[in-house]
Amino acid sequence: MHETAVVEGLMRILGEQAKKNGAVRVVSVRLKIGRLRGIDSRQIRLAFEMFAEGTFAEGARLDIDEVGVTARCRDCGTVFEVANYRFVCSGCGGSDAEVLTGRELHIESFEATRG
Repeated sequence: MHETAVVEGLMRILGEQAKKNGAVRVVSVRLKIGRLRGIDSRQIRLAFEMFAEGTFAEGARLDIDEVGVTARCRDCGTVFEVANYRFVCSGCGGSDAEVLTGRELHIESFEATRG
């Protein structure tokens, strides 16, 4: 389950940033996760609760923004939403596309309290 590895990294980054900014407790976290990452948001939430227990992030609210997949056709320049992982241009029917969104995996923001 790679969701646990993602949350382990998230906790490490949060801990480093909290320490760097003099924070003692993380109150909320906002993640952006692109659909192409293949990450289950429910599993992220469960792993976050488990890893946060007894730490600076215990009880923190976790908000997850799931980012849909969009692409730009290299043939005609049309920007289109990718449905069902089918990279077919809605403008010309071509399949040579550049992914614009859907690969995100980062902490958008977090709120913390200082000691």
